[in-house]
Amino acid sequence: MGGSVSCCISPGESPKIHRREVELEECPITTCEDVSEDTGTYLQHISDRELPDELAQEANPSDHPRASTLFLNKSQTDVREKRKSNYMNHQMSPGLLTKKYSSCSTIFIDDSTVSQPNLKSTIKCVALAIYYHIKNRDSNRSLDIFDEKKHPLSREKVPDDYSVIDPEHKLIYRFIRTLFSSAQLTAECAIVTLVYLERLLTYAEMDICPCNWKRIVLGAILLASKVWDDQAVWNVDYCQILKDITVEDMNEMERHFLELLQFNINVPASVYAKYYFDLRSLADDNNLSFPLEPLSNKRAQKLEAISRLCEDKYKDLHKSAMRRSVSVDNLVGIRKSQAVLS
Repeated sequence: MGGSVSCCISPGESPKIHRREVELEECPITTCEDVSEDTGTYLQHISDRELPDELAQEANPSDHPRASTLFLNKSQTDVREKRKSNYMNHQMSPGLLTKKYSSCSTIFIDDSTVSQPNLKSTIKCVALAIYYHIKNRDSNRSLDIFDEKKHPLSREKVPDDYSVIDPEHKLIYRFIRTLFSSAQLTAECAIVTLVYLERLLTYAEMDICPCNWKRIVLGAILLASKVWDDQAVWNVDYCQILKDITVEDMNEMERHFLELLQFNINVPASVYAKYYFDLRSLADDNNLSFPLEPLSNKRAQKLEAISRLCEDKYKDLHKSAMRRSVSVDNLVGIRKSQAVLS
């Protein structure tokens, strides 16, 4: 997929999801309207993190491929309302009128794959996922380290209603696009960013809301770029993009982000693939179509070559697995024979 999917070894079971029994001064969980001073976080012992698989799958979509992603669930209410409105008004969705369809003579295909997603379309989908997270949030639980009033990203005065007005999809997209364009990050990094964001919301039992979305997104991008890209962007480089933020602030935010994730930055390939396809489903539901181009002879030959290469790799892996299985069976048989003879 263009880079190493995981960079560390994480616990076999998912971290335990429960409220930390610590004093408010040690780990404040507040609302956007009423925030308190953030002085630290609490880390559980590894033995306290273990949960049965059934509960872990239900609570941690960023850890388990079978658990439904949070952003797709939060978007369904709006999607159903749009479909109902179009049905009641006897209107056809605008996306259906502009969408290209394949025919007997022409096949339309986009240039986005799970291993090489389209950068612009992926960023738009990630921004839309964050938009639905904010719009359909359950409450306004937050932490001081992510509060933009206490830790502003610019010298401009933060509006008094900053914690009330939800950002539009275009605003979120422009913020993410600026960071990705300036830091030259990849589309895969955008998907990993969303994985870390949802993992933070689940582990820390907090919400992404108007007062904290920029710093949460920045922290997720910062971490994803270091985990995914071979040539990671340093914290000081982000200070060149966001002129008014300090390196000390970036370091502190990164440290808190990692502690809240309980240092679990592992992203299995199955989880990555799930988020990719759920983002495509989100795009289809909201008429954000990926750019389609007619399938040319050159492109068809390239796809066929890639398919053959993957098929050959699969056959080689299958043969290796069979040889290992036969070797183990022979070893077991030899040991049984030796035991009988002795």
